[in-house]
Amino acid sequence: MVRLIAFLVGVFFSGMLLIGLADTIIGAIKEPAVPTAEHEFHKTPKAVSFAHDGPLGKFDTAQLQRGLKVYAEVCSACHSLSLVSFRDFAALGYDEEQVKAIAKGWKTEVPSINPETGEPATRPAIAADKIPSPFANEVAARAANNNALPPDLSLITKARADGPAYVYSLLIGYEAAQPAELLKEFPDAKTPDGLHYNPYFANLNIAMAAPLTADDQVTYDDGTKATKAQMAKDVAAFLTWTAEPKLENRKSAGWAALGFLIIFTVLAWMSYKSIWADKKH
Repeated sequence: MVRLIAFLVGVFFSGMLLIGLADTIIGAIKEPAVPTAEHEFHKTPKAVSFAHDGPLGKFDTAQLQRGLKVYAEVCSACHSLSLVSFRDFAALGYDEEQVKAIAKGWKTEVPSINPETGEPATRPAIAADKIPSPFANEVAARAANNNALPPDLSLITKARADGPAYVYSLLIGYEAAQPAELLKEFPDAKTPDGLHYNPYFANLNIAMAAPLTADDQVTYDDGTKATKAQMAKDVAAFLTWTAEPKLENRKSAGWAALGFLIIFTVLAWMSYKSIWADKKH
């Protein structure tokens, strides 16, 4: 009796789910979703390749150093990198003295306390410090950015689909004006004052003004031409490293594990053939 009741209850709930699914499908056919400007004009990230792509890819150290320079001179004015310490830059090919120099010369000093007065103060960063935020707190960040909160960039390439490609596309995707077709089809979709049109951003309008405004905005130490596309690609690679600093180790561990499984499989097959060769199945 209990099994029969349980069966009938299951049939009832399954039937209700099917009825709900059918109702949803019929509703979608009768009243299709109204197209929106975001749906019609939002662009997927550009196709761009990086040295670290693929199972055999490795970070390009020179590119990461260039990306750090772009972040330090452009992005760090608004965006924090709270999960990264200055000493982590040793992985980018800098020696101890260079890391100390980068920390000491960082344009935002580290919050501290004056030992003599007990009052809040700041001090130059040391290698052990995390990258200091450009703002004291969220309120200050919003006040300086038209009430928009600049996201921390430590994990940005993990937090966005197509991470590095998204960052690259967003940085070079700003357009001076909205397409005429957009305004013709969606007259109410005009970019509000204080926002900027970028088809690679989810809702097309972003609070951040274009950070890369011209070629040679930074000067690369290795002589690479600092075009806007090059700077965007370099900082996207750098932010991939901040999000996955152990990427190369993970790939190496994966190949080692795969090699072990292949060898184990071969040995297991040979053992099987040796032990059961004269046995009938």
